[in-house]
Amino acid sequence: MLHQPRTHEPPPDLQPVRRALLSVFDKTGLVDFARRLAERGIELISTGGTARTLRGAGLAVRDVSELTGFPEILDGRVKTLHPAVHGGLLARRNVPEDLAQLERHGIAPIDLVVVNLYPFEQAVEQAPDDEALAVENIDIGGPTLIRAAAKNFFFTAVVVDPSDYDAVAGELEQHAGALTLATRRRLAQKAFARTAAYDRAIAAYLERRLQPEAPEPLPPRLQIDLPRVQILRYGENPHQRAALYGNPDRFFRQLHGKALSFNNLLDLSAALRLIDEFREADPTCAILKHTNPCGVATADTLAEAYARAFATDRRSPFGGIVVVNRPLDRETAEAIDQIFTEVIIAPDFEEGVLDFLKKKANRRIIQQLRPVQEELDVRSAVGGLLVQEADGPLPPLEALRSSWRVVTRRAPTEAEWRDLDFAWRVVKHVKSNAIVYARDRATLGIGAGQMSRVDASEIAVLKGKREGHDFTGSVVASDAFFPFADGLLAAVESGARAVIQPGGSIRDEEVIQAADAHDVAMVFTGTRHFRH
Repeated sequence: MLHQPRTHEPPPDLQPVRRALLSVFDKTGLVDFARRLAERGIELISTGGTARTLRGAGLAVRDVSELTGFPEILDGRVKTLHPAVHGGLLARRNVPEDLAQLERHGIAPIDLVVVNLYPFEQAVEQAPDDEALAVENIDIGGPTLIRAAAKNFFFTAVVVDPSDYDAVAGELEQHAGALTLATRRRLAQKAFARTAAYDRAIAAYLERRLQPEAPEPLPPRLQIDLPRVQILRYGENPHQRAALYGNPDRFFRQLHGKALSFNNLLDLSAALRLIDEFREADPTCAILKHTNPCGVATADTLAEAYARAFATDRRSPFGGIVVVNRPLDRETAEAIDQIFTEVIIAPDFEEGVLDFLKKKANRRIIQQLRPVQEELDVRSAVGGLLVQEADGPLPPLEALRSSWRVVTRRAPTEAEWRDLDFAWRVVKHVKSNAIVYARDRATLGIGAGQMSRVDASEIAVLKGKREGHDFTGSVVASDAFFPFADGLLAAVESGARAVIQPGGSIRDEEVIQAADAHDVAMVFTGTRHFRH
């Protein structure tokens, strides 16, 4: 049976704050906030290091141990867990029986709690194997104070984030030392969100410790807690509202231009994942549109790489994204500047290049700060979330060749091996069904997102020949196996001399025979790279 509320008067809109309990680990802004409370005549109660900080600033503070009549014990593990504290927090000011009990036991109401927690998340990030350190950074009294005050938000306010200090102090000054119900409710919501995230972090850490040798990559319960960092103008379409959650500033920084849109962020994510395939390669440039690469090339210089990537498909790059794996130089920047480019991404920019690119106000300029290191790929599905291990960047070709298998009579030449490796890295970032033709570490044609693999091949060739490309001596990469020999024969007819594919079809032998009949080298990787 549900616990039913007593019949009483509704909570007041304005609740006076006469007494505040402050107990914080992060003391950012604490003294200024406490001083503004004291100037309103609010009594300050505190613990340990927080009390010492406030006294050091010349503020009058009452120790919690004086309130409870009991000293802090167990090296500070127990200090606020006492009825004199929680009775003062949880008493309903409009229930006479509650107020009578407070008076009988000599307990004074506490109207404001200011608490932030031991830095558990930082502790386990800095020393993930130090379990004793993790345990000591599990806060008990703090979450208990927060939850008690938040539960009683009809009468008690709770502040868990120093960024709220100024607004709370300002409202107290505006309303003669009182806070509105709307503010108390908002602060309570934020407080419960914080304790929920804190508990999730602890649960996730202990779950990892249960299997230290072989941690379960897909946990039995998915814990996701990400801050909203940006309200976007709209989603994929103008009628859809959207926001960005997470910590994107770990991976990239925007240096110029309008705020990134929902679609910009999708394209940017695809670009960063693709270029990470070439992090250790020679100068490489990729051009993307709607998350698909429309041209990729590796060359001796970035300018040459951009020119060859652009030559793959001269129509599609308009309004697209350009990403490079080297500091962007002036020559390449001037070439990119010749057409409208929505987003430019680079790990750095040579002297003067940023000033040159910033001349166009609508262009977004992004600096990649670190490789994309993702453990899980999470996507929405009707009724829940689909979660899989991320399909991360491939290792160097030397490591791959030991696991790949040449299945034809003719093995690839060294030049073909280099192009097969290049094409395989690109095709895993093209929407399925995906076909990529390449030669001399540059794409010649890309077929993306087709229901038929043969259609994907024909589109790749059609687009390449539209640009005047000769496919003779090219290699072709397929993200999944050729189910019939017709897909391979279409590639051969276009001029391909080497093929890379996962293999695994019941008709593999038929496809191999067709390759041998045309003296085509074929490599099976044993790994598929569908991208939906």
